[in-house]
Amino acid sequence: MEVLNYLVLVRHGQSEWNEKNLFTGWRNPDLTNLGKLEAKKAGELILSKGIKFDALFTSVLTRAIATGDLILDELSIDSISISRDKALNERDYGDLSGLNKDDARKKWGEKQVHIWRRSYDMPPPGGESLKDTGERVLPFFKNQIFPQIYKGKNVLIAAHGNSLRSLIKQLDDLSETEIVKLEIPTGAPIVYTFNGGKIVNKEELL
Repeated sequence: MEVLNYLVLVRHGQSEWNEKNLFTGWRNPDLTNLGKLEAKKAGELILSKGIKFDALFTSVLTRAIATGDLILDELSIDSISISRDKALNERDYGDLSGLNKDDARKKWGEKQVHIWRRSYDMPPPGGESLKDTGERVLPFFKNQIFPQIYKGKNVLIAAHGNSLRSLIKQLDDLSETEIVKLEIPTGAPIVYTFNGGKIVNKEELL
C-alpha cells in the first residue's frame, strides 16, 4: 500500500502594505482584516483535505507568522514543530522598499520598474532579484524541509510571493521565463502530494 504525504505552500494573506500598494520586501507590516480572513479561509481549505501536519515553516516576518498561526488555529493544532527562518523571507526590494509602486514608476520609469519586478535576475538598487532569493530559499528547503518530506512527514510553509515562487520553480521544473509569469494568490493553498520523496500530484485550493 502506498503511503502519501504532503507539502502545502501558502502565501500570506493581504498585508497592510499590500493594501497601500507599497513595495514591502523585508519590511514588517501586519495583516489587514482581509488578510486575516484570507489566512483563515486557507485553513478551512486545508482542513477539508484532512491533512495532519508534523511541521510548520515560516519566514521571520509578521505577515507570514500570523498567517501560519491563523491556519493552525483553523486546523485546531496546538502542538507542532515550528521553524521560522529569514531564508524564507520575501525578496528584498532594496531602495524600492516602502515606496508606492506608482511613485516608483514616476521616479525610475515604468519600463525599469517592470524589469525589476518581473525579470529573473535583475535586482532593484540595493535589493535582490528572484534568482538571488532562490539562492537562499533552495538550500534551506534542501537541508531543513525536504528531509522531513522524505521521511513521510506532512509540512506546511507560510511564506511570500517570491520566496514561494523560487521554491515552485524548483518543484515544478519551470524555466526562468515561466516562473516570472507565475502569480501566486494570497491565502490560496498549493498542495503537493509526495510518494517516496517524489511529487505525484499538485493541487491548488481556491
